[in-house]
Amino acid sequence: MKPPPFEYHAPVSVDEALAALAETGPHGKVLAGGQSLIPLLNMRLAAPSHLVDINRVSELNTIAARPGGVRVGALARHAAVERSAEAAAVLPLLRQALALVAHPVIRNRGTVVGSLVHADPSAEMPAVLALLGGSVRLARLGGEREVAAADFFTGPMESAVEPGELAVSAFFPAPPPRSGTAFQEVARRHGDYAVAGMAALVTLDEDLRIAAARVACVSVGPAPVVIDLSDACDRRPAASVPWDAVAAAVRDRIDPDGDIHATAEYRRHLTGVLAVRALKDAARNAGTEAADE
Repeated sequence: MKPPPFEYHAPVSVDEALAALAETGPHGKVLAGGQSLIPLLNMRLAAPSHLVDINRVSELNTIAARPGGVRVGALARHAAVERSAEAAAVLPLLRQALALVAHPVIRNRGTVVGSLVHADPSAEMPAVLALLGGSVRLARLGGEREVAAADFFTGPMESAVEPGELAVSAFFPAPPPRSGTAFQEVARRHGDYAVAGMAALVTLDEDLRIAAARVACVSVGPAPVVIDLSDACDRRPAASVPWDAVAAAVRDRIDPDGDIHATAEYRRHLTGVLAVRALKDAARNAGTEAADE
């Protein structure tokens, strides 16, 4: 199939891109990696009359890793972030999650920020941003704003990006010391969207007991579902946490839908299982970090 006709814009700077988006308003669509947009165009599920291709805006191709977190520019490819040793050192969860995104060919072209803007509730990167309490920077002619993850994902395939705005970067905050992360998911085939998935963050106290535990659930709602499980872990060492109660607490907090891939009940059960697996992995990684201090 072929996409519907559109007018093509190829800006070479952020200012040019913002001018094109301001001119086209709700009729303009941004093209970065295109791994989601191009199929939508070809299937005619999207029909913008203007396409603003930002691939020549080299100033957006950035990965800035600092002790406080990692800021990823709008043109940073999944593969580049996954392979960045500096980003992985600050935030291992980026590499843990990106290794599960589709296939290498897709990761070589698709962008982290594009995945966030696409806001698929079955995608990995929205869950990572939500779990960490990150944010997306949106620019338009005359100004910019930083939108927290809690406000950014407004529904399935819907984000807070308004007509005339460009998502120029995303910020992923680093967890506190003695923290560990993990990502678990189950898909029907390798590279498929997850039937259910789980990003987990665990922080230990000085006695290596779980002081804080949080997960972000994938494929169980219209947006990533973040659940605080600190109370359920009862400030215990991972070996003595009542994991059945933790899984039950997760299942009680989600309301998944059934589809051709999984029933709602199976997806609910699987989410609880993945939560325990991811939290155990995160606690183990936190213990390793604490031992290295």
